[in-house]
Amino acid sequence: MKIIKNGILITPEGEKRADLAIKDSIIAEIGDISPADGDEVYDAGGCYVYPGFIDGHTHLDLEVAGTVTADDFESGTRAAAAGGTTCVVDFATQYKGDTILNALETWKKKAEGKSHCNVAFHMAVCDWNEKTKADLPALREAGVTSFKVYMAYDTALTDNEILEVLEALRPFGGILGCHCENGALVTELQKAQLAEGHTEPRWHPLSRPAEVEAEAVNRFCYLGALAGMPVNIVHLSTKLGLEEIRAARKRGQTVYVESCPQYMLLDDSNYSRPGFEGAKYVCSPPLRSKEDIRALKEAVLAGEIDTIATDHCSFSYAGQKIAGKDDFTKIPNGAPGIEHRPAVMMKIFGDSLKPADYCRLMSENPARIFGMYPKKGALLTGSDADITVWDPADVWTVRAAEMQQNVDYTPFEGMEMPGRAKYVFVNGILAAECGRPTGATAGRYVCR
Repeated sequence: MKIIKNGILITPEGEKRADLAIKDSIIAEIGDISPADGDEVYDAGGCYVYPGFIDGHTHLDLEVAGTVTADDFESGTRAAAAGGTTCVVDFATQYKGDTILNALETWKKKAEGKSHCNVAFHMAVCDWNEKTKADLPALREAGVTSFKVYMAYDTALTDNEILEVLEALRPFGGILGCHCENGALVTELQKAQLAEGHTEPRWHPLSRPAEVEAEAVNRFCYLGALAGMPVNIVHLSTKLGLEEIRAARKRGQTVYVESCPQYMLLDDSNYSRPGFEGAKYVCSPPLRSKEDIRALKEAVLAGEIDTIATDHCSFSYAGQKIAGKDDFTKIPNGAPGIEHRPAVMMKIFGDSLKPADYCRLMSENPARIFGMYPKKGALLTGSDADITVWDPADVWTVRAAEMQQNVDYTPFEGMEMPGRAKYVFVNGILAAECGRPTGATAGRYVCR
């Protein structure tokens, strides 16, 4: 067996000073454990022992905007494990003309045999028709419990289609997430900026103002209410959007909310960096104002945000972002973050959040909402041995040159981080140690 000793376990019952034993891929015992001959012992003295962190929003090996994301499932999951994440929930994307069952198989093959952490899939429904609807029961049998629709891009569905998706998911208890931006308004605002000769990255956030997010959040919440279904707002970035969520909840609507570390640390002044540097921060929704940052942080502290993910969608600065050098609308939208989420969150909030809060936001709640709890998201006897041993005393600095992400920059370059994953176990196998992957491709497909 593998035995983790001397740590502070973050369990559903609270913090517990205890040892933890792993047998094969399962947590076999929690308590005062005496090692036997042949047992491997890992010292977690001074460390917190978490159920492995889950990133509920990633885009790996995704074809988009005429290119492919810089991180595939090998580099992306390697980076995730290095940072303390033991499971990612990526987006299997149904392109126009494809079926959702074929999309799932396509994405499973992309991850097969190369994943350093576990992989589950949301289904991004981009072509709603009778075939898609008929395939939903089979997709549910294949272990997919969560879905996504877009209100922007060429993948957007109409409002009536989104309502039909919600109604079709109701018999299966699925949860639908949405990229909430009013796509028609974004298109017109982009045209207006370009017509004025505004081509630099600094015009990106002005073409996607807070109002286009808030309006779409409002609309999606009402669609959920019409269907009698809960909804999941992904990558919330604005105070206005938060206010719409509060209003929906006050009306009795069940709304789950995800946000990301970049929206609580980095503001829109980054788009005005010299030269083309602002392109590194072009993601959608964009970085927002300091007022928005304050509002989101207060919402986290108040328990109004349920999960923290990354929306990791990486493109190299030199080789891919440069496509928008003369037109900000052609900059591939997305930023890297899969490797640094736990550390960045702890930098943002420090002791304002307790270990149980970090567990809830980055492990327990994603597991519950996406159908993995208590096999994942909890330190319990019989749960999967996905475990992150976090050393709060390991202070280090983020450097692109030293990271595992397959991209030539990080938006967190030069920032000092208060803590690091000392040991990361995926299905009972040591996948990373002190920020360095072991090379073990221990990840599995998670059938939920």
